[in-house]
Amino acid sequence: MLRDAPTVLPEWVDDVPMPVQPDYVKKVGGILLERYPEAFTDDFDRNKESVSVLTNVDSKSVRNRIAGYITRRGGEPPRTVEREPASTGE
Repeated sequence: MLRDAPTVLPEWVDDVPMPVQPDYVKKVGGILLERYPEAFTDDFDRNKESVSVLTNVDSKSVRNRIAGYITRRGGEPPRTVEREPASTGE
């Protein structure tokens, strides 16, 4: 039934953001950015090489997802929020 569906996508598809990345992509990408911030930039190809060198990921698609996630983040390590110590009520 779906084989007869048109293969041309509507114009609005280009404006739709990419789907949310799986948690493992975010976790590995965040760890890499924390530990090796100097290894990543906003260049996807360079980030692919860095992910290959710094991890043991064998899957090309997983490597590319991690590199893409890091590239979209701009090669910046995750931001941490400084919190005030809780007051003891004194």
